[in-house]
Amino acid sequence: MSLFAISDLHLSLNGEKPMDIFGARWQEHHLKLKERWEDVVTAGDTVIIGGDISWARRLEEAEADFSFIHTLPGRKVIFKGNHDYWWQSYAKVKKNLPSSISAVQNNYYPYTEDIAICGTRGWTLPGSTNFTEDDDRIYRRELIRLELSLAMAQRDGFAGPIAVLHYPPFASGLEDSGFITILQQFNVKICIYGHLHGEDQQRAFSGERDGIRYYFTASDYMGFHPQPIHMNKTLSLD
Repeated sequence: MSLFAISDLHLSLNGEKPMDIFGARWQEHHLKLKERWEDVVTAGDTVIIGGDISWARRLEEAEADFSFIHTLPGRKVIFKGNHDYWWQSYAKVKKNLPSSISAVQNNYYPYTEDIAICGTRGWTLPGSTNFTEDDDRIYRRELIRLELSLAMAQRDGFAGPIAVLHYPPFASGLEDSGFITILQQFNVKICIYGHLHGEDQQRAFSGERDGIRYYFTASDYMGFHPQPIHMNKTLSLD
């Protein structure tokens, strides 16, 4: 049983928003994703999908995208991204997802007896260009959601939380944020994030920092290969 992560699938199998307008790498990218996913993921594995899953604006419009994901091997654990406009109430999302897909929002996914997959969307960070009062309100709400997810897992006896955010948890200069404070508070050893594209990917960070191993998993950056998550080296369950 292996764990993988990938984010920013940006699927639009209903044809409303083809991604090739963003460059050749996105041309029929769902076929590249399918081939490379099937190369490494087996039925007994789990894949974290960290947001920006479908361009659909309503849940029913995302049916083709989720049917496609459902046909791929493994269990999938999904998180909301800033472009997932179809993500309405958690109850409605949960009810309408195919059986191989689980959603996390204000809760967690029990990966093993010891390890819980927690997280939230995240948001633009204070100090960012044009950061507004509305941004600050959403940012503070997302801090609460991350803390709630991790606290629920801790309460239920999970010693090894993995945190997933869509947005990066640190600013362009790697300055800490409230998200990192919460990750450290709950002894998180692995944090997965995405969101960045184009030139912004030059400021993406993957590696260990202050005891936390960060994985940047935007699909175009990864060449549409799911990223293996190596818990035996980076996640302490002591």
